[in-house]
Amino acid sequence: GTPAAGQNQALRLISEEKVAALIGAYQSGITLTASAIAERHGVPFLTAESVAANLTERGFKWFFRTTPVAIDFARAYSTFLKEQKAAGQKVGSIALVHENTEYGNSVAGVIADQFAKDGLPVTQKIAYSANSSDVQPQVLQLKEKNPDVAIFISYTSDAILYAKTMKELGWKPAIMIADNAGFNDPAFIKAMGSTVEGLVNRSAYAGGKPGSVPAIFNDLYKAKSGVDLDDVSVRGLQGFLVMADALNRAGSTDPAKIRDALKATDLPASQMAAGYDGVKFDDKGQNVLASSLVTQLRGGQYLAIWPKARATTEVILPYKGW
Repeated sequence: GTPAAGQNQALRLISEEKVAALIGAYQSGITLTASAIAERHGVPFLTAESVAANLTERGFKWFFRTTPVAIDFARAYSTFLKEQKAAGQKVGSIALVHENTEYGNSVAGVIADQFAKDGLPVTQKIAYSANSSDVQPQVLQLKEKNPDVAIFISYTSDAILYAKTMKELGWKPAIMIADNAGFNDPAFIKAMGSTVEGLVNRSAYAGGKPGSVPAIFNDLYKAKSGVDLDDVSVRGLQGFLVMADALNRAGSTDPAKIRDALKATDLPASQMAAGYDGVKFDDKGQNVLASSLVTQLRGGQYLAIWPKARATTEVILPYKGW
């Protein structure tokens, strides 16, 4: 996907297909351009997945976001790391490694700002070109400085390449954190799971007890697809369900009525397929009840480790890797 393609498709859907509302996109850079087209034409646009902080800072009246965002993740990582420090783990030096599109730049900036406020030292910031063919220079920079914590903000192909290159060059930090995205992709886990055992990640989904709403959705999804729900798929599903709820309450395909119904959304945690505290939008269109878990990769599965009230297992550190 590219921002230009997203913009063109949004325009086609609105002008030619005459859609009443839009849901998208995975990549923040595409949501940025596509939602601008929807705003210009007075069509509701809901993103269930894009987390760049600036998307809800544009003064848009037709834009809604159900997912937790970069500041939620930054606060979760900060609290998690401070708890690990209190437990005796080293967090005295932190590296931020991020791809240089809207997603990577925005999330890295938010994390750096939050960590500075919380007294967590970011000692390296490494930006790289998305879809790189070689990340050896970046891994060598990490190996030279040897930070206690490394946080990666990368899409799938880059995530695979970093995992391979770190193994080849024999370097790993005591704590390795992935900001979801490529590291959460089932293709990444299938290809590299055994290489990144103990990887810490963030997620909106960690399954549920049998009979719970998340478990019911997972059973339905697995029966159809053959795989379990993961973070991105469940966030996409949750956004769709929120839009369906708004359409039902609007009782109309008039875009203005759909927008008004979205603005009035007030869904409780008990109705969530994702692990949110509910869905309720502020004046900027952000879901103020979105929430995030911290998970750890164990034997090819991400298990909830934080916060303790929602954890299904204890964290194991230092990071094992391969």
